Amino acid sequence: MNQPSLDTYTKWVAEAGAFHGGICGGISIGTRMTMIGLQRIGISDPKGADRKKLMVFVEIDRCFTDAIMVLTGCRPGKRTMKICNYGKMAATFINLETGRAVRVASRKKEADGNGEPLDFATADAEQLFFINDVKVSLRPEDMPGPPVRRVACDRCGESIMDCRDIVDRGRTLCRPCYAQEDYYHVE
Repeated sequence: MNQPSLDTYTKWVAEAGAFHGGICGGISIGTRMTMIGLQRIGISDPKGADRKKLMVFVEIDRCFTDAIMVLTGCRPGKRTMKICNYGKMAATFINLETGRAVRVASRKKEADGNGEPLDFATADAEQLFFINDVKVSLRPEDMPGPPVRRVACDRCGESIMDCRDIVDRGRTLCRPCYAQEDYYHVE
C-alpha cells in the first residue's frame, strides 16, 4: 500500500484527532502508519471482525500512539497494545491468527529531495517510513486474557502479575525492588 485512499486517510485523521484533542504531526504519522501496518498484515476490520486477531507494540508515549489506539481499537488495558517507550516513532502490528508482523518506523524525513514538505496522505510509504516484516515471539503471559500467574514480591509485598517477577537468590522480586530504583519515592 503505497498510496492510501485519500477519503479513508482524511476520515481516520479526523477520528484520531477528535480522540486526541486536535490534529498534529503525530496524529498524521500515526494514521498513515496504522493504514500501512494493517494492510501489510491482512487486517481490514480492526475494531470489528478482526479485533481479536490484532496486537500492536508502540515505541513511544506520544500523540501517534493515540492515533494507533483509536484506529485499531487496541488498548493497554485489553493487553492488545504494548507500550515500549524507546522514544521512537515506530510500531509493530501483529496478526495473532497468522503470526504475520510488520514494523513501521518514521524516517523523520520532512522534505522530499527538492525541499518540498512531504504530505502524509499522498507521499510514497517508503519515503515516510522504514517498513520491515518482523518476527515477534509472544509468550502466554503477553496475550490478552486473565493473568497467567500472580505472585507477591518478597521485599515490598506488592502483587506481580504475568511473570514480570525476577527470582534472585531464591527471592521473588518485582523489577523496581530488584533494580532498587523506582520512578517514585514514598514520603
